Amino acid sequence: MEGLAIIDASTRVLCLIGKPVRHSLSPVMHNAAIRALNLNFVYVAFEVEPQDLGKAVEGIRSLGIGGANVTMPHKIEVVKYLDEVSEDARKIGAVNTIVNEGGTLKGYNTDGVGALKSLEMFTDVDGKKVVLLGAGGAARAIAYTLSGRVSELAILNRTEEKAVNLARNLANNGSTVRGMRLSVRNLENELRDADILINATSVGMESNESLVPEHLLRPGLVVFDIVYRPLHTKLLRDAMKAGCTTIDGLWMLVLQGAESFKLWTGHYPDIRIMRNAALKALGVEENEGKG
Repeated sequence: MEGLAIIDASTRVLCLIGKPVRHSLSPVMHNAAIRALNLNFVYVAFEVEPQDLGKAVEGIRSLGIGGANVTMPHKIEVVKYLDEVSEDARKIGAVNTIVNEGGTLKGYNTDGVGALKSLEMFTDVDGKKVVLLGAGGAARAIAYTLSGRVSELAILNRTEEKAVNLARNLANNGSTVRGMRLSVRNLENELRDADILINATSVGMESNESLVPEHLLRPGLVVFDIVYRPLHTKLLRDAMKAGCTTIDGLWMLVLQGAESFKLWTGHYPDIRIMRNAALKALGVEENEGKG
């Protein structure tokens, strides 16, 4: 079903703000979901310079834009321009979704939920040991969402202080959480008995790099890389060769997007339609993109 094809005076605008956004898959997958549900919305992308962020947020309010996704580098800075922020987003310290409710702008963070749902499609996270690479915005959202569900969470980051501070902030959530410097020795120690490995850094994006030496990967380990360009990063290719269960970053993009979509429209979209639209834009067949 093609759904609504005409933009008229009643069409509500949804958008993405960030820099850069020209290669984003969000417009493709959200507009596919909009068409499938026959909704009178359209999703567009706006490239916003950091110094113009406040004006862009006021534009969302004054133009009556229904909602927005926020991507790098604005996820943290945008918080101060919003009227309300959800408890989860406040604890994470970042917003990736704005909902405009009659001129009141509310901020949410769906990254952690998107990551959790991605994992749960392939494995059970409860009581597992997770090794998380990174301590930036995406890593914080994932760590916050997983803490209390997993038994152990080891956070490894190139800047040790950031990993330690993130672990300290999660200390009372019910899981054993440790922060440390990202090194081969620490990786080897932590991966020895880990159940899940998550790369929440940008390493591997549009490059043939991996933070994890191939010999540390083994059958039984679940490897999740939030990078989706390329769909199969070096880490995931190495993990496939080692017999690991692999999860590509497109799942997180789709599932966090689906949570945002529901906040804006009240409808939970068909994630297969969103994923297939994104795969098509990437030029990848679904059978090539299985985790």
